[in-house]
Amino acid sequence: MIVEPLELGDKGALPGPLLTELTALYASNREFQQLSGEFPDPDDIRPEQVAASLAEELAQPGAEVLLARSAGRVIGIAVTLAHHSDPDDPDPWIGLLMVHGRDHRMGFGRELAEIVEKRFRAVGRTGVKLAVLENNRKALAFWRTLGYEEVARREDRRLGRDCVVLRKAL
Repeated sequence: MIVEPLELGDKGALPGPLLTELTALYASNREFQQLSGEFPDPDDIRPEQVAASLAEELAQPGAEVLLARSAGRVIGIAVTLAHHSDPDDPDPWIGLLMVHGRDHRMGFGRELAEIVEKRFRAVGRTGVKLAVLENNRKALAFWRTLGYEEVARREDRRLGRDCVVLRKAL
C-alpha cells in the first residue's frame, strides 16, 4: 500500500480521473453513506458532491487527506486533523477512514489506520481520537479491535448525530 497526501490539480480542483476513483470509493460504501447522511442519496453519489465534501475537509486548518493506493488504484482514504477545534483537546483526529467496498476485509483498513498512527507518532503526538456514529456497529468493532477505547459520547458538531468518541494512546 502506498499512502500519499491528496494533491489538487490546477485551480484547486481534483483531476478528473482521480475524482472518478474517489466517487466510486464513496459510492462503494453505501451502508456507511446511508448511516452518515453525508450525501442526499447514497445510491447516487456524484463527483461534484465528493469534490465539495473533500474541499470542505481541506478547508479546515491542519486537515490532510491521505490517499491509499494498491496496484495503481485508489483503495482507501483517510482524512486527518492535526488539531481539534476544541483548544482543550490536545489530540489529533481521524475524521474519516474509508476503504473501497471491493477491498473490505483484506487488511487495508487496519494498514491505513496504522500508517496514520505512525505519521502522528513521528511528529510527537501521544494519542489520536476519532468519532464513530453510534449506530455504526461495524466501525465501532473495527476501531476497538485496533485498540481504541471509548472516552466520551456526544453529538457531532456538524450534523448533530450521536457519536462515540474513541482514543488510542500512541
